[in-house]
Amino acid sequence: MSFTSEANPDPMQTKLFTPARLLLALIALPLALGLSACGKKDDAAGAGPVGAPLNAVAPPAGKAWADVVSVTPEGGYVMGNPNAPIKVVEFGSLTCPHCAEFEEKGFPHVRDEYVAKGTVSFEFRNFVRDPYDTTMAMLTHCGTPESFFALTEQVYSNQKAIFDQLQPIGAQLQAANLPQDKIFAAIGERGGLIDFFAARGIAKDQAAQCLANSATATKLADATSKATDAYNVTGTPTFLVNGKNVEVATWDALEPILKQAGAR
Repeated sequence: MSFTSEANPDPMQTKLFTPARLLLALIALPLALGLSACGKKDDAAGAGPVGAPLNAVAPPAGKAWADVVSVTPEGGYVMGNPNAPIKVVEFGSLTCPHCAEFEEKGFPHVRDEYVAKGTVSFEFRNFVRDPYDTTMAMLTHCGTPESFFALTEQVYSNQKAIFDQLQPIGAQLQAANLPQDKIFAAIGERGGLIDFFAARGIAKDQAAQCLANSATATKLADATSKATDAYNVTGTPTFLVNGKNVEVATWDALEPILKQAGAR
């Protein structure tokens, strides 16, 4: 199998992978170059509160809203009240440092201050940019819906260490000339990802089965392509609020938008 890639002329634009291009991406490309494709938009200045504050909604008995997680028709994972009046969607890449920054600085506030009140739901949709990103996404999808956000958080928290392990294997994989359905398992094994997820509750044989399912990779790539067309997602993270791309990429810019909608 040969690998091809096109140069990305604009480092502020996320490299888009259609299902075919994803599986033909240059696996030996240095991760440092791939990371430059992680887009960060200019932050929009948020105005003060506009809408009336929304009343909190009680979660199901014996649960917190953060414990209520389900898979959406679009292939994302949504946390919180499914009938919340404010619906936030993040398109995020697991190889994007700006997404890791939001995970650290923004996600805990979304979960604990907004989702917890039942007025906001939060959905994460993987926006895959390369085979490494896809492999990690496949593994975060490998457990139960309830494990998804914790696994994603672990990837972001350990992003640099993961990159350090993945960096040396690109040339090995290119030389191995593996068939497409073996690429993701090879990345998982040689890059230490199977061990990483095994330490976090995804058994090795379970991970191997998930990575052997190339249909999952195709679905992830197809969802990425659809997000680009439907919502003009050109960089990560990108946020939708009630279906609209709000053109911000940080928590400091997103929170005022939520408050304007009544989440306060």
